[in-house]
Amino acid sequence: MDNRFFGTPTRELVEQKERERSGWNPVTYVSEAIEALKAGLADDRVVLGLSGGVDSSVSAVLLHRAIGANLHCIFVDTGLMRKNEYEEVLESYKGMGLNVTGVRAGDKFLGDLAGVADPEAKRKIIGRDFIEVFDAEAQKLHDIKWLAQGTIFPDISESFAAGKDGVAVKSHHNVGGLPEKMNLRIVEPLRMLFKDEVRRVGRELGMSPALLGRHPFPGPGLGIRCLGEVTPEKIAILQEADKIFIDALRAEGLYDKVWQAGVMLLPVRSVGVHEGARTYEYAVALRVVNSVDAMAAQPVKLPWEFLTKVADDIIRGVVGVNRVAYDVSAKPPATIEWE
Repeated sequence: MDNRFFGTPTRELVEQKERERSGWNPVTYVSEAIEALKAGLADDRVVLGLSGGVDSSVSAVLLHRAIGANLHCIFVDTGLMRKNEYEEVLESYKGMGLNVTGVRAGDKFLGDLAGVADPEAKRKIIGRDFIEVFDAEAQKLHDIKWLAQGTIFPDISESFAAGKDGVAVKSHHNVGGLPEKMNLRIVEPLRMLFKDEVRRVGRELGMSPALLGRHPFPGPGLGIRCLGEVTPEKIAILQEADKIFIDALRAEGLYDKVWQAGVMLLPVRSVGVHEGARTYEYAVALRVVNSVDAMAAQPVKLPWEFLTKVADDIIRGVVGVNRVAYDVSAKPPATIEWE
């Protein structure tokens, strides 16, 4: 069975990818991936976690080419998504020929995250809940043997990359949150690809440029953009601020010119003034970066007039926020996501 797609990732696999980076091409990859997936999965039924993002969408199309109707897609509303994303994602998959089932599970995720502030603990809880929800839904489909995930190479690499104390940079939703025992085996069609390579595979598969152009969005969602403890109130604040920011980027023609953008809700409150009265509310940080493969990233120098208008719109339009900062940190030493 081809270890590029199946089984537990190893450091040797990471080193192999780093050696092969320069000679990679999408035509060969698509052909080899389809054949390997056909051979490895045979007549088994597979359930895939769709998120609406590039990685899971390309994974779905690649698997559909390999096993057709044996692929079943489930989209879980974790309660940690962008505003209106659940409805918009389900709408976006209409007409793609994929079997997609939507599941609302926000109460479970938010309930299990209550009182948890540590970033790694949050990631693992989200990953665990994600798998549990999928496992339960897969049982309803009967005879599902595999769980497909949109893991890509930076997820694997960062989870193996050790710092001075030998601890990985961070665990990822697809890599670090899996329980020791689960009822489904894992297949990861893209885990040997960088983000730019994933998009090239998508183009080779004939996928929509609009879908392939979507910004990366973390699997744990707003749970790791809400620093510290996650609460329904904080997620609602973050959703409103994020929508104002992303809508503004689109309106100004900036969305397609940057790699990734989002808002972070900081675990601090600051003093402000509203209509002559003192306020004591949350601060948020805007994060916009450019990158090729997510292994390194540079902050984007957005127009000052744009930033100040967005800040004003957020402060005036989002109850609970009275201060906006702009993150100008590069990766490394910072990571793209704050948690």
